[in-house]
Amino acid sequence: MLNKLLVAAAMAAVAYATCPANAAKVSAGCSGGNLTKAESQIEAMADGEGKMVAQKEVAAAQEAMLNGKMGACAAHLGKAMQASTAK
Repeated sequence: MLNKLLVAAAMAAVAYATCPANAAKVSAGCSGGNLTKAESQIEAMADGEGKMVAQKEVAAAQEAMLNGKMGACAAHLGKAMQASTAK
């Protein structure tokens, strides 16, 4: 009985560690509005390596969003926004 309880507790700990509490917030960062906002910021950038990197990240974010990978989309969108504000 104790062994079953320990195994159940270990499985719950693993499940909790792999599914963070903020998982629901990740998809909120990846939306059409946020992609449009990032694209407009990137268009205002001066031509250069940073602009190219940001454009590639937006393209990767759009592809991830179309494939339903909202976490990857949010990560790429975050990188694009970071590249657009970097100097």
